[in-house]
Amino acid sequence: MAGERAASEDQAILQLRPRDFTEYVGQQNLMHSLKIAVTAAVNRGEPVDHVLFHGPPGLGKTTLAHIIAREMNVRLEHTSGPALERPADMVGLLSNLESGAVLFIDEIHRLSSAVEEYLYSAMEDYRVDFVTGAGAYAKTLSFPLQPFTLVGATTRAGLLSSPLRDRFGMVYHMEYYSDDELTSVVTRSSGILGVEADLEGSAEIARRSRGTPRVANRLLRRVRDFAQVEGDGHLNREIAATALDMEGVDELGLDRLDRLYLTTLAHQYRGGPAGIAAIAATVNEEPQTLEDVVEPFLLKLGFVIRTPGGRRVTPEGMRHASAVIGGGHGSSQGTLL
Repeated sequence: MAGERAASEDQAILQLRPRDFTEYVGQQNLMHSLKIAVTAAVNRGEPVDHVLFHGPPGLGKTTLAHIIAREMNVRLEHTSGPALERPADMVGLLSNLESGAVLFIDEIHRLSSAVEEYLYSAMEDYRVDFVTGAGAYAKTLSFPLQPFTLVGATTRAGLLSSPLRDRFGMVYHMEYYSDDELTSVVTRSSGILGVEADLEGSAEIARRSRGTPRVANRLLRRVRDFAQVEGDGHLNREIAATALDMEGVDELGLDRLDRLYLTTLAHQYRGGPAGIAAIAATVNEEPQTLEDVVEPFLLKLGFVIRTPGGRRVTPEGMRHASAVIGGGHGSSQGTLL
């Protein structure tokens, strides 16, 4: 019986991902353009043009790749840049694609240059060229491919090479979600998970979700657990605020690592400038984690700026860091660690 409940819960979590355009919330301009492109491709009976999504993690890039494949009624092949280590990996993947299939490459900026080069002719002419032999005996063989759509996702568009970026017909930047949009996401997810949540409770979770649907769904599951154990199962504003305070998420959506980064830069480095490697060593975290996960939201809030000399704390960020240290805003989460 417990196994059945666990399986049912796992299925419910998977169902939190929107299945089509009608269920997707947010990214209005992007969605309007994308729906037109997909509808036109379906009407013509052709694959949709290659698509690149870039922006902070958790905003729906993978979800949109699944939606494109479902709307086109084709198969989706999911891989990532680090998984394609050798040219043979890329050639094998491309040669096995069905006609019209969607190939989704997450973290596409991490493709090696040797692997990336095989994508150029594949994206433009639906073929791969490879060389056999050496010297005077070298020959170039061309292998035809089925027409396909490449959907790339990256959190660091600046690391993409120009030849690869220029071959995408559609390039979209994913924006952070508004509180109202995230409230709609939480309300929808609550219904799927069978959680009784009122509008104020959903809004409280949304307000602390740092503009990111993935974070909103994660926090919803933690608040649901708290409501079931410490309350009567009903999710309201008071329950949500108490649970998220206990999780270390403050009123602005900053978690313990965010506050540790901010207070370290503000006080130990006297507001900066400081290099990301130095900050990472101080907080005992990977530089890439700070750049991809922590800094984007602090930049959005205007608490931190990037300068040629390093990271600096803004006056607003300094005031928030002082409030955290002094037991003011965010102090309900207790210690910084």
